[in-house]
Amino acid sequence: MVIPTLGRPSLDACLRALAEGEGPRPARIVLVDDRRLEDCTPLSVTVPAPLLDLVEIVSGCARGPAAARNTGWRSVSEPWIAFLDDDVLPGPTWARDLAADLTAAGPETAAVQGRIFVPLPTDRRPTDWERNTAGLASAQWITADMAYRRAALEAVGGFDERFPRAFREDADLALRVVDAGWAIGTGDRRTTHPVRPTDRWVSLRTQAGNADDVLMNRVHGRDWWHRAGAPRGRLPRHLAVTAAGVAALALAAAGRPRAAAGCAGLWLGGTAEFAWARIAPGPRTSDEIATMAATSALIPPAATLHWLRGLFRHRRAGAWQAPAQVSAQVSAVGEGREEQHGRRPGPEAPVETPAVPRTTVSLPVLE
Repeated sequence: MVIPTLGRPSLDACLRALAEGEGPRPARIVLVDDRRLEDCTPLSVTVPAPLLDLVEIVSGCARGPAAARNTGWRSVSEPWIAFLDDDVLPGPTWARDLAADLTAAGPETAAVQGRIFVPLPTDRRPTDWERNTAGLASAQWITADMAYRRAALEAVGGFDERFPRAFREDADLALRVVDAGWAIGTGDRRTTHPVRPTDRWVSLRTQAGNADDVLMNRVHGRDWWHRAGAPRGRLPRHLAVTAAGVAALALAAAGRPRAAAGCAGLWLGGTAEFAWARIAPGPRTSDEIATMAATSALIPPAATLHWLRGLFRHRRAGAWQAPAQVSAQVSAVGEGREEQHGRRPGPEAPVETPAVPRTTVSLPVLE
């Protein structure tokens, strides 16, 4: 098991849930301490007694969750690696169900995803942040709970460390794995992902992900949204609203008040529509309304700036091409899934390929 962590208190609860659960223990649990080295006092974590002999701590050097997961899985030798986030709570039968999920995985299966449950308040409608977190329950290929076959990770080079946030790095890896001809399944194990406490500006900070979407476009083409089952988002509207606001200011400065007023009206209308789209399904408390009003005015320009930053930063990023030897190895399976994933696996090549275990998995990673 590999768990990247920033030393949040939720890590203790995650390990406690693993210790109290039913089923076999992992061969080892690698905690990747991804704090900055200058901040790294010893990792503050309470390891339950049943897991004391299994836990190892390695340094991730604050390079982000993609790099931290690479550090973790490359530090072990087991053929299956189960990734968990440090703010999830595995269910009481998680280990037993994971064993069953991996035993049922065929030789063409690269990964088996867990089922995520996000608890929401029952006495009121959820806030904007709670609704965003709830989207994890239906997200495809999320690494909050995902077990990957080592052979598949090695074949495609693991996580792309150009993704510095916990955003899109999971979809990127899964698309590369699927394009190489592997399958990704969903298991029966259940994991709870509580809504993390945060401040009112969290939605503004998440706009940094627009730069990562630029990299996804470069690597996987503009149809990756459809193939990954990801929501398209509001970036086109944010760009339009921001353009209207900038035009209003420029026209006003140029002494064209009527044209400036028209553009200002477009900006105001777009901002109001965005704010209401976020307020309407929520609890509509005064605090939530104030937060939505303030952030709805700031999000479009923030999204635009991050998008422009991504265009510059990733201007030389090239498209992903599946390794020929991996595609040849699983070509028969890949042909059967061609329509489902919208892209053919790479061409067959008459080369020797690394052997993928073709017997039923007997969980060598578990005692």
